[in-house]
Amino acid sequence: MRPSQDEYSDFFAGYISLVPENDVLNVLEQQLVEIPAYWHEISESEATAVHSPYTWKIRQVLDHLVDGERIFGSRLLRIARGDTTPLPGFDEHFFAEASEERPAPLADIIESFESLRRANILLIRNLPAAAWSRMGIMSGSPTSVRALAFILAGHIRHHDAILRCRLPHLADHAESECGNP
Repeated sequence: MRPSQDEYSDFFAGYISLVPENDVLNVLEQQLVEIPAYWHEISESEATAVHSPYTWKIRQVLDHLVDGERIFGSRLLRIARGDTTPLPGFDEHFFAEASEERPAPLADIIESFESLRRANILLIRNLPAAAWSRMGIMSGSPTSVRALAFILAGHIRHHDAILRCRLPHLADHAESECGNP
């Protein structure tokens, strides 16, 4: 079941709108197969490139997606378990810059995503029915477990579309489909 608008802040509405499917678990499972396969096609030299108007290297985007998987998954777990502690936001730009301090090989970034996504899928697959509607405070706004599952899937779709525009030789997107960041 899709989250209602009172289960997440306006900030996350864009991510959730990118997941029109009702079966979010199926989307997450498909992404576990499709996303790493695409990332494996990115060369190390492409991963260190910045494509104007963007300011992050491809590697930073991939690290950001791993960080997002980790953070959103942790938030989902805490809220699902009934933790009512307000969960702070995170500065993705600070995290992206910090990831440059010790760049991991691309293969390690991909493996991290796969491991985290598998763990999140297992968590979500085994949630009791009551957990899906549990609410917590995330980045100052009420958020449900259900919304977090959709945010996980939509966050990947958002950045995946941008990556495919930045690397059109690896994508099936037409140039005209790639608008502003």
